[in-house]
Amino acid sequence: MASVYSEEYQRVINALKKARKDKGMTQAQLAEALGKPQSFIAKVENGERRLDVVEFVHLARLVGADTQRIIANI
Repeated sequence: MASVYSEEYQRVINALKKARKDKGMTQAQLAEALGKPQSFIAKVENGERRLDVVEFVHLARLVGADTQRIIANI
C-alpha cells in the first residue's frame, strides 16, 4: 500500500486542497459539509490521515474537483 507521503498520494491531496481553496472554502466549512470535525480535514491535508475512496469522492465533489483528472495524474 502506498504511503501518505508518496508522491502520488501527495498529488491527490494537493489537488483537493487547491480545489478547496479555489472554491473559497475553509477547512471548517468543508468539514461541516462532510459532517466531520475540522481536524479531519487538517489531518488529511497534513498527511496525518489517509482518505478512503468514498471519502475521496465525497470530498472532491464538495470542492468541485474532477475526480477523473486527479486519478489520471497518479
